[in-house]
Amino acid sequence: MRIVLLGATGYTGRLTADAMVRAGLAPVLAGRRHDAVARLADRLAPLAPSPAAEPTIAVADVHDPDSVRRLLHSSDDVLVSTVGPFTSLGAAAVDAAVDAGAAYLDSTGESGFIRHVFDVDGPRAEATGARLIPAFGYDYVPGNLAAALVLRRCRDVGRPAARIDVGYFVDGSFGISSGTRASAAEVLFAPSYAFTGGHLMERRPGTGGTREFDLGRGRRWRGMAMAGSEHLTVPPIDSAVTDVGVWLGWAGRWTAPASVAGAAVGAIVSIPGVGSGLRRGISRRAAKVTGSGPDASARAGARTLVQADATDAVGRPVASVRLDGPSPYDLTADLLAWGAAMAATHDVAPGAHGPVEAFGLDNLERGCADMGLVAVT
Repeated sequence: MRIVLLGATGYTGRLTADAMVRAGLAPVLAGRRHDAVARLADRLAPLAPSPAAEPTIAVADVHDPDSVRRLLHSSDDVLVSTVGPFTSLGAAAVDAAVDAGAAYLDSTGESGFIRHVFDVDGPRAEATGARLIPAFGYDYVPGNLAAALVLRRCRDVGRPAARIDVGYFVDGSFGISSGTRASAAEVLFAPSYAFTGGHLMERRPGTGGTREFDLGRGRRWRGMAMAGSEHLTVPPIDSAVTDVGVWLGWAGRWTAPASVAGAAVGAIVSIPGVGSGLRRGISRRAAKVTGSGPDASARAGARTLVQADATDAVGRPVASVRLDGPSPYDLTADLLAWGAAMAATHDVAPGAHGPVEAFGLDNLERGCADMGLVAVT
């Protein structure tokens, strides 16, 4: 069994490598430049709990898919990818895992890429024995956990939920990494979707409006509609669920204006011949700076807040679950390290899965609690 981290020298990759080494996973750190991954491995080696757990290195580039395939030696291996934007750079890692019949996790938050993994790569993985678990970070494990917990509460009180709304918020100051900016540029132009009336429906990017969440202590925060993994992964948990909404509230008081602006951009990029050129220009600018992000002190000033609200078929509230946890980037690193260890040591069915389906609700709840992501309501 080997755990391979592709994109180890990027911002999220470095945080994930640190978490893996501290956890004693002996990861293979893979990146494009030998000197960069060697320096990272040398820096992290003293953090390993034993010499046997120290990281090793490999060189691979997603622009050379064969080099990514060579990272995997058997179907027991686990490939974790933090190479984004995933829409343009993520296919090589998924293909390598599918071809090897291996396990795969990633840090993507890009809805179009997630849907492709479920719709296209998932059936391929079923044929080869590969286990694909995309979006295994702040996007979108906390929302999946909160949704599964609130559905469990609904079952406990005997009131089925017809709709689940998940809101993502950050309490405190928060900066974003260069990779997040590049991924956001991809999301801006990607086809969107929503789970409505029991069906996954296409939706133009930037549409869907906003929703207000009561986060307690007099805090009412608003999030704008977005496509997440929950639209694909929550309905299979409970067949009574006919509608799922995912809402992003990072923008604070600017959420409503941001939603309007997103809808305007979505309309513009739908014009034939306009969207492709605009996308290339914005993506190039977003990709100019790589590997940067908030430092430890900046991350310490932010907390993850995620809430799932359940309502019945006539819109009456049934239950809510609110999760509180570490900053989004620290949480992503810990989640990927934990998920890699679980994928290496637990049976996961072939195909593409959400976090609850892959590892079970009880395991996911305990694992998240160990990293500080806990229910506070």
